[in-house]
Amino acid sequence: MASITLDKLAHSYLPNPQTDVDFALKELDYKWEDGGAYALLGPSGCGKTTLLNIISGLLVPSKGHIRFDGQDVTHLQPEERNIAQVFQFPVIYDTMTVRQNLAFPLINRKVAQDEITKRVNDMIDVLDLSDKADRKARGLTADEKQKISLGRGLVRYDVNAILFDEPLTVIDPHMKWQLRTKLKDLHRQLGHTMIYVTHDQTEALTFADKVVVMYEGEVVQIGTPEELFNEPAHTFVGYFIGSPGMNVIPCEIDGKTARVGDVQIALSEGYSLAGRKTELGIRPEFVSLSSEKSGLPVRIETVENIGRFKIVRANLQGHAINAVLKENEEVPADPTMSFEPSRINVYENSHLVKAGA
Repeated sequence: MASITLDKLAHSYLPNPQTDVDFALKELDYKWEDGGAYALLGPSGCGKTTLLNIISGLLVPSKGHIRFDGQDVTHLQPEERNIAQVFQFPVIYDTMTVRQNLAFPLINRKVAQDEITKRVNDMIDVLDLSDKADRKARGLTADEKQKISLGRGLVRYDVNAILFDEPLTVIDPHMKWQLRTKLKDLHRQLGHTMIYVTHDQTEALTFADKVVVMYEGEVVQIGTPEELFNEPAHTFVGYFIGSPGMNVIPCEIDGKTARVGDVQIALSEGYSLAGRKTELGIRPEFVSLSSEKSGLPVRIETVENIGRFKIVRANLQGHAINAVLKENEEVPADPTMSFEPSRINVYENSHLVKAGA
């Protein structure tokens, strides 16, 4: 295992990048701790795979350095970095059996035969492939082949890091849940540094101790799932995390009051942002509806009943806003809306502002 340090790292696919927009990965400084479980989360094209390929050695960054346990590995080849990488689609040998595929990386590293047998048998049990261990891989389903691909990365105990590039894309939904849980268990058992690339927030939040959220080539927040939910550092994080995502509404801030159109919303703390471009962020879970006239007048657009809860889509002063209600909670006929003041986030130019700013 290794700590991984990204030192002023940036990358462009252009020969002579001049400005920020020329970079697929904007400058980044960060240290991933030895033995941590991390996820790179963001939409397609945000720079996740570029960053992963720099860590693995498939790409040399345009700027900066990458270090494993303090050693500069920026120009080392993938095989010199002692990492395992699991790709989006299965990378296995169809003419080999499941058992032979899992043993292959260990044989290449001249691991003792009794140790190979033990590790392979353990991994076959973990992947629930005991009944197919001696079958050729060519006859297996796509998700079974990807399980082998995962196993080939996890069977190695001596790696600096294991990198996963959207590894569950071809896995059916129920099996995804099982494998995510198994990966989390294996991380606790083996203590490998693991970095998991995905655009699926559920995968990221259930697997990782820390989630790295990326947007347009930039890391906009690194935090625990709780931090990303409660205090998104950027409005994009608020949109992207949660289902539905955070409500973001243009407003004017003056002290402990936010004005949206003709209504005022009380804030729990004061801000000095008068005259600036500001927005208010509130999770749908912290928005409530009632028949009390003291709340904010809203117009209900639709109500979506999805079993465990309802999503109420409403209009507040010309702005779309969502509220999440319990399944047995009634929507008032002529409702008003209120926010939990302590759950309101304030943003300036899309970035979170702390109280007193």
